[in-house]
Amino acid sequence: MIRETAKTFSRASKHVLRKFVPDFLLAKRDIVCRLGPKAGRIYARLCLLDVLRLRTSNKRLVPQSARSFVFVCHGNIMRSAMAEFLMRQTLQQMGVDQQVNVISAGMHACAGREAHIWAQESSADLGISLAEHRAKPLTQKMMDEADCVLAMDFQNKAELLALYPESREKIYMLSAYSEGPWQYREIPDPYLGDLETTRFCARQLRTCVCNLIRSVFHNVQSSSNVRSQIGIPFLSSK
Repeated sequence: MIRETAKTFSRASKHVLRKFVPDFLLAKRDIVCRLGPKAGRIYARLCLLDVLRLRTSNKRLVPQSARSFVFVCHGNIMRSAMAEFLMRQTLQQMGVDQQVNVISAGMHACAGREAHIWAQESSADLGISLAEHRAKPLTQKMMDEADCVLAMDFQNKAELLALYPESREKIYMLSAYSEGPWQYREIPDPYLGDLETTRFCARQLRTCVCNLIRSVFHNVQSSSNVRSQIGIPFLSSK
């Protein structure tokens, strides 16, 4: 009797929740469950704030004193790897690479994996080689030594905040440096897409990295010179 009552109550609760919880959150419930209680709650909150266009926390910019950068995504074989090598090459061309430490890591990386072939091809289109890249899991040491940790999407950010609450002031969204409708939002994982999806992601990352460098290293070169280093136009979906 008690068990049947509990089942009835559970079904009724789900029916009520569906009336009050936005559809987009229900669609993401699998992600919330997979992330676990702490990171799941943070992720749901980030998604809700994004839909409500309350993106203040995503607008935070890296301080100009930053000299140690960690790009983070899920597996460190696509987005964060491309961002790392884009930034490394640009800083090298500017002649300041010896003063800066740039690495990338994955929240769920399998150590030693090569960059995804789509990421390698998309980066090659931009004059960047990922041949030497090998995936690395994010570690406490990386967090401790970083001046800033740049997340690609809300899952990354939620897990970072849940696992490293003491480093919350170091955690930023890379999309703060994007342009147009993508700014302050997520940089989607192209892993479930295709080569064209990855190429678009690479161009988006190029925009973000360029603007990040312009913001932090604005005294090194003029903005136009930094932009010309990697031949970047305004981000286009074409």
